[in-house]
Amino acid sequence: MKNLMLLLAPALLAQEATVIQNATVYTATKPAFVGSVAFSGGKITAVGDKLIVPPGAKVIDGSGLHVSPGIIDSHSHIAVQGFGVNEGSVSVSSMVQIKDVLDAEDVAIYRALAGGVTTANILHGSANAIGGNNQLIKMRWGKTAGELLMDGGTNSIKFALGENPKRQGNTPAPGGVPRYPATRMGVEDVYRQAFTEARVYQKKVADFKAGKSPLAPRRDLKLEALVEVLEGKRLVHCHAYRSDEMLMMMRVAEEFGFRLATFQHVQEGYKVAKEMVRHGVAGAGFSDWWSYKMEVADGIPYNMAIMTKKGVLAGVNSDDAGLMRRLNTEAAKAIRYGGLTEDQALALVTINPAKHMKVDHLIGSIEPGKSADLVIWNKPPLSTYAVPQKVYIDGTLYFERDKDLSERGRRAAAKKALEDQLKLDAPGQQKKGAPPSRRDQSGEESAQ
Repeated sequence: MKNLMLLLAPALLAQEATVIQNATVYTATKPAFVGSVAFSGGKITAVGDKLIVPPGAKVIDGSGLHVSPGIIDSHSHIAVQGFGVNEGSVSVSSMVQIKDVLDAEDVAIYRALAGGVTTANILHGSANAIGGNNQLIKMRWGKTAGELLMDGGTNSIKFALGENPKRQGNTPAPGGVPRYPATRMGVEDVYRQAFTEARVYQKKVADFKAGKSPLAPRRDLKLEALVEVLEGKRLVHCHAYRSDEMLMMMRVAEEFGFRLATFQHVQEGYKVAKEMVRHGVAGAGFSDWWSYKMEVADGIPYNMAIMTKKGVLAGVNSDDAGLMRRLNTEAAKAIRYGGLTEDQALALVTINPAKHMKVDHLIGSIEPGKSADLVIWNKPPLSTYAVPQKVYIDGTLYFERDKDLSERGRRAAAKKALEDQLKLDAPGQQKKGAPPSRRDQSGEESAQ
């Protein structure tokens, strides 16, 4: 698989000063204009109608093309090894880390690149009321798992409300045993109990550091993460569908003195947008999914537009490897359903999710000083006909459509050669040129 991955990986160009000229530029913070974007050393250096080209810089003629920030997916589960996305055996699993199970060879990374996605928040699953710690990654295809990690982001954790965490108590996995909670009331109780324990642990640590206690408390990784939540050092991204549960979660958070960063899925966010604004929580979810299960029965495609118009910092995400490649047109649906402007719709998959994850000072828009995460499109990025032509991450070209198309024949031939070799190496298969052999009744191989 690793050899196949390397065959698929496009050649990465060395860093150099680059200027994209005469393109329509969508900064995600200002109206689009025809002009230029310059970048060097992994950072955007200049943006404007006309730029002076530095000596020796590479010039890309963007005439008829369109440049946007890289798309950011704030809710994804790609690049996770095996079934490692859920530690579903306990109700509180804040001690586990998604970064420990990242799979840099997941081809979904390359496919996301082909759809213009440059950054994703890889979340723990929703089998637990309090899940594991999430991980921000950049789609650096061909790199190691450690090199996927994005620097500079705030740590975060996954919470979950509703059907998924309580289902573990009612219908455990085959071979598993039922566990608490089994009701929505029980899910709320898990939060209260966990944060009550975290407060006690927080005080013990503080007392030791202040010299009030001679012994340090026994280290508890589960409670350490929750103390970080209480102290505002770890963001909470909370899986939620129903408005009543969102209200409950906001009340619990305020009772314990912290604020939620986002409600994920947020299908009924339009019902409680006013309360979300008051609490300061953003809404990140699907563009138009509804009624695929009972707790989503009141989902509507106008959700993103209504939340936006009421002041919620809204964003569109995927939760699905296939949908991830079409987030540009998913965002565009908010123009049709709710009348958002093109600038507002593009923000749903660029600067807004960057703000959700507190990395908008690094990514999410085309501004000097930010990472050169850029997508060159053949059509306006919100068009159903838009296809990424080049995708840059930190100024390095990681996807080029023309190169991808030209190498498909070679890749297919290389894949077939690997498959043929695997067939030859399979047990019981005769290798070409090897002497015939047989196995006697004892299982020992002997030449005929």
